[in-house]
Amino acid sequence: MRKIFFTFFALLTTSILLAQMPRVKVEEGILEGIVLPSGVQSFRGIPFAKPPVGVLRWKEPQPAEHWSGIRKADHFGYSPMQKPIYGDMRFRSPGISEDCLYLNVWRPTSIGSGKLPVLVYFYGGGFNAGDGSESRYDGESFAKEGLIVVTVNYRLGIFGFFAHPSLTEESPTNASGNYGLLDQHAALVWVRKNITAFGGNPDEITIGGESAGSMSVSAQMASPLSKGLFKRAIGQSGSIFNLKYGTASIAEQEQQGVAFATRINVDRLDKLREIPAAELLDKASEPGAFTTRLIVDGYFLPKSPLAIFEAGEQSKVPLLAGWTSTEVPYTAYMGKYYPSPENYEKLVRAQYGVNADEALALYPGKTETQVIRSATALASDNFIVYSTWKWLDLQRESSGQPTYVYIFDKPRPPMKPIYSDVQSGLAGGITKKSNQEQKDNNPPPLSGAFHASDIEYLLGNLQSNDVFAWSDADYSVSTIGQQYFINFIKTGDPNGKGLAIWPKTTAKDKRMHILNLNIDMKSSTEESRDRYLFLDKFFVDHKHTSR
Repeated sequence: MRKIFFTFFALLTTSILLAQMPRVKVEEGILEGIVLPSGVQSFRGIPFAKPPVGVLRWKEPQPAEHWSGIRKADHFGYSPMQKPIYGDMRFRSPGISEDCLYLNVWRPTSIGSGKLPVLVYFYGGGFNAGDGSESRYDGESFAKEGLIVVTVNYRLGIFGFFAHPSLTEESPTNASGNYGLLDQHAALVWVRKNITAFGGNPDEITIGGESAGSMSVSAQMASPLSKGLFKRAIGQSGSIFNLKYGTASIAEQEQQGVAFATRINVDRLDKLREIPAAELLDKASEPGAFTTRLIVDGYFLPKSPLAIFEAGEQSKVPLLAGWTSTEVPYTAYMGKYYPSPENYEKLVRAQYGVNADEALALYPGKTETQVIRSATALASDNFIVYSTWKWLDLQRESSGQPTYVYIFDKPRPPMKPIYSDVQSGLAGGITKKSNQEQKDNNPPPLSGAFHASDIEYLLGNLQSNDVFAWSDADYSVSTIGQQYFINFIKTGDPNGKGLAIWPKTTAKDKRMHILNLNIDMKSSTEESRDRYLFLDKFFVDHKHTSR
């Protein structure tokens, strides 16, 4: 009798728990999510497009299939095809696959009358790695504050950015290559259609992202296809106006596509589509085989992003964007050379030639301390700071909307002892001061807030990263940084009660107002504008349209 009672009790408990699982009805069918210990509800692995496999490889995303019954949304979908490029990426997906077009939703315990603001977030990874299941992108913290958060998968590398004359010819839009960006666009269309079912307001969508995700935000702002799909934008370190990794023309990328097909001895499109995904990834990952670029394709980007922004044809929305104080360390510029004034000057003169004197005036290196500071700045500016600044400058000049600029300056704390061996090797591989000097000198230590270190802070996910020994100061900066972001997502203005004033920058301002995000939150007028105007000379933009 006792056994029967416990069996009955277990079945009853299970039935109650199942009845409590949240359900929503979207256009394609009914979804059943999960409830996190905090009470936040999560819906994972929601298909927003058909799997881009077989004949759909290298095609614009197609609407997702409908399903009958209840679809369990309790696990993440597959990650896009990619190599393990970055050691800090921790996916919770079941693996990699071409079948990767899934998104994830977090919503508050109570949605009240609905109409909640929405954040759609794109991950980083250089358009060659990443996925929306990483815990550093989780929307739980923001959902606790009354937001709905969506993370989106999109195709990467050769699967997301392969252009070829045959693909362009078969396309009804006479374009090829920007499939990853089109995936993001398709996700935004899906969110706008379906977010009401989750309690969200389709007219209050903010798009955001970091690194390649931030570049994606700027690309969605430039594209006429995505106009009207979002109301605000957030960019963390990166834009489409990159000095090295900006846009390429469709003609250039088609040529690369032909060269790749020739390299692997496949001359027909149907045969290219038949290559197993893992094999295709291996071939594309060989040195010199394929370079991922965003493309001025005449469709998603009808002309160059610079021409679009200069003409004021981009999405005219408030923009909050910035960068970290040390996007990359001085070693990224110095390489294996010790940061002496002599070595530094040689490198600058080799890079800038007739413009070297101007570069050295803006990035001086008279002492070792100066060299470390200037080499850090020059490497970071070339890598990603300039492009983020350029995006903000163009938006404030041509949109009539406010921009809010930040520098994230809180260094991560030391790694926990178990990871200390990893940290001790970060500064390795540097030679002594010069071939002439025989003194034994250890390389100066690396310091600062590095690229991508702001993600866990500003999205409220410090606890998801167990590598670092987070302190009360870290959690304090995270809480305040989150509040700025949340306020902006809700109202278009990051300012709020109890927060340091974050001045907006508009076309009327001669220089940007920048908020320093650290333990001591304070704003100042930009001091480095002349550096960015100098680098502006070297920005190569494809002013032409598709050809």
